[in-house]
Amino acid sequence: MPATRVAVVDDHQLVRIGLKQIIESQSDFAWAGEAKSGREALALLRNAECDVLLLDLSLPDMSGLDVLRQIKAHHDSVATLVLSSYPENQYGLNVLRAGASGFVSKAADDGELCRAIRAAVRGGRYVSPELAEMLVSGMQGAPGEPRHSVLSEREFQIFCKLAEGKSVSEIAAKLFLSVKTVSTYRTRILEKMSMKTNADITYYAIKNNLLQ
Repeated sequence: MPATRVAVVDDHQLVRIGLKQIIESQSDFAWAGEAKSGREALALLRNAECDVLLLDLSLPDMSGLDVLRQIKAHHDSVATLVLSSYPENQYGLNVLRAGASGFVSKAADDGELCRAIRAAVRGGRYVSPELAEMLVSGMQGAPGEPRHSVLSEREFQIFCKLAEGKSVSEIAAKLFLSVKTVSTYRTRILEKMSMKTNADITYYAIKNNLLQ
């Protein structure tokens, strides 16, 4: 069996160095490259062969969720594992809906990371027992699930941009949507989350560690 080619996207050099050491210590893995921003990640995938991409959610130039959407659109053969310090119960469901092959906490040990990579390259999805329990419940708005779990993948993407203070027109330009479409999404988000203003969205995002 050929080695699984693994690349890393993270804006912290020490994290990239540590992950490279873990990858190179495994006989069935091969280092495929690294990037420190979303744009570098997309360039890397255009120029290098990669089976599994470890993707941080917090990048200096664009949201990891936006990078994930681009990967699913243009590099669908690449299995993407989101590797983040953000709370799994807040982001896990949404990154899976966005097409990620799994969510791995940066607090995980190297054994868990390697298991996630092996699951992803086989076409499976890696979830922790905690996230699996949330998925098994299968009920939107179930006790213990965060309020934003009722949002679709696109709604959550727009929710995050509204929380960052982006205007409807800025979001429309960024996502190549019409202003009317984004306004409709905004209205739907406010209704689903029982909110009235963008300030409510920002407050909720800050309180729940969703701002990147």
